[in-house]
Amino acid sequence: MIFHEVYSAYYNALAEILSKIIDGETNEKELEKVVWQKAFGESVLSIFPSLKSQKWQLVHSDMSTPLKNKPTMPVTTLQKRWLKAISLDPRIKLFGVQFDWLDDVQPLFCQDDFVVYDKYNDGDPYDDQNYVSNFKKVLSATKSGDYITFEITDKRNKKISVTGKPVDIEYSAKDDKFRVSLQDAGYVRVVNLAKISHCAICKKPKQAAGQPKQRECSEVVLMVSDQRNTLERAMMHFAHFEKYAEMIDDHNCLLKIKYDATDESEMIIRILSFGPMIKVVESDRIKNGIKQKLKKQKKCGLL
Repeated sequence: MIFHEVYSAYYNALAEILSKIIDGETNEKELEKVVWQKAFGESVLSIFPSLKSQKWQLVHSDMSTPLKNKPTMPVTTLQKRWLKAISLDPRIKLFGVQFDWLDDVQPLFCQDDFVVYDKYNDGDPYDDQNYVSNFKKVLSATKSGDYITFEITDKRNKKISVTGKPVDIEYSAKDDKFRVSLQDAGYVRVVNLAKISHCAICKKPKQAAGQPKQRECSEVVLMVSDQRNTLERAMMHFAHFEKYAEMIDDHNCLLKIKYDATDESEMIIRILSFGPMIKVVESDRIKNGIKQKLKKQKKCGLL
């Protein structure tokens, strides 16, 4: 693993302890606080015994250390190459992260090294300066709690002015799009960031009051036939959804999935991608949506 918070936590905790000892801190209770802050509670049972018994030859029994300089954790070449590869992702510029110090580093991988299936080709325009500017304003307002005002174009090609408070920003890997959840007069609407134009941060409107209402949550129950590794693929495909799985027999699994009601179209597409290996048991809305989708495909000569 190149980066991992679980493993690096121990190194960071130990480095902080040694730095404090070099500064003259020998109170064990104060040093234990470092473990609680930097690592895990149970780490006290392993870190201090290993230090005091000199199993790790970094601290003497009197809690002094032979080290003269505080420990540092320089970035390795492998880590630099990984960061360089991440910096080439067009989405990284949306967050204002600079990697100028990696100009002479060879990337560990490139975007062309990956072939992604089951993904739409009309993703957000990450190289468009207006899109990048709007994203940064929405992100800033989401963090600060400010309101934004912007224009979007509806299905009838009519421009609509919207003012609201960004609640959170989410990313759909399948659509390759960012969406913002916006509190608008007590209700939460979801807007694709690519549809936003002329975005600006503004003051709280007088009519805006109260807590945002929860987004409507729906549930679909699927019968997954475990053939051709379908169950494993389905669990990975729906990994980021809240779900419950129960094996009915050796070859069939009942899978209950909760999803945002506004993502119903995407859920239908996801289910259809498994073909006859998945059957919808419950949710008339999903059943009817699948029927309509198949009828449209048949009219187009796709079936």
